[in-house]
Amino acid sequence: MDYNKFIGIIPARYASTRFPGKPLQLIGGKSMIQRVYEQVSKVLPTVYVATDDQRIFDAVEAFGGKVVMTSEHHKSGTDRCYEAFTKVGAGKSIVINIQGDEPFIQTSQIETICQCFDQEDTQIATLVKPFKPTDGTKALFNPNSPKVLLNKNREAIYFSRNVIPYIRGKEQEEWIQLHTYYKHIGLYAYRGDVLKEITQLPQSSLELAESLEQLRWIENGYKIKVGITEVETIGIDTPDDLKAAEAFLQKNFSK
Repeated sequence: MDYNKFIGIIPARYASTRFPGKPLQLIGGKSMIQRVYEQVSKVLPTVYVATDDQRIFDAVEAFGGKVVMTSEHHKSGTDRCYEAFTKVGAGKSIVINIQGDEPFIQTSQIETICQCFDQEDTQIATLVKPFKPTDGTKALFNPNSPKVLLNKNREAIYFSRNVIPYIRGKEQEEWIQLHTYYKHIGLYAYRGDVLKEITQLPQSSLELAESLEQLRWIENGYKIKVGITEVETIGIDTPDDLKAAEAFLQKNFSK
């Protein structure tokens, strides 16, 4: 695998309704954004944080990372990612968009999404993780954990906060045992020209209904290749999630 054709970009905002300053919160003595950066850098030789905040910019430079300043007017991480790509992506053909609140993203996950581009016709790629019966019905029906339907070519047919497919004639508690449901892992990759195109699309009706940006791409005919991972990570949206991340760090990375 030639990782030199990839560029990893980590969009990071300081302002957050639920958790202001989230990227600079410390986990085990390192900022969240530093942990994400270091994990991605284990695989990709070129990684940048894309931010609109001087505090994040300075923090990334302080730990020796690469960072690029972007507009404060972007409505999504995808838009911020594209601006960063236009500024620092010379010579790169594929962009990996990594969530800035996934400090435990694993090298295997980065490798899996890169492998999706072994096929020349891959436009966009993302990851999913199968739900297991031990995850329970509550996890499956959590609307903050989008589910993904795949076709036989392992392309995404649809993303939903609801549980699909509906299993007719069975109690909901049985569904997770009767069908393989896939949880979306918020890691994306795009060919550079496709990234440019999707940032110019207007919001779609499906996107507005589910509040899931990737539905805009599907609704406009783009194909999303899906890589499957068995690795569980912890995304951090609230201060309570940060406490869980500290516990996860102590349990799994206490070296």
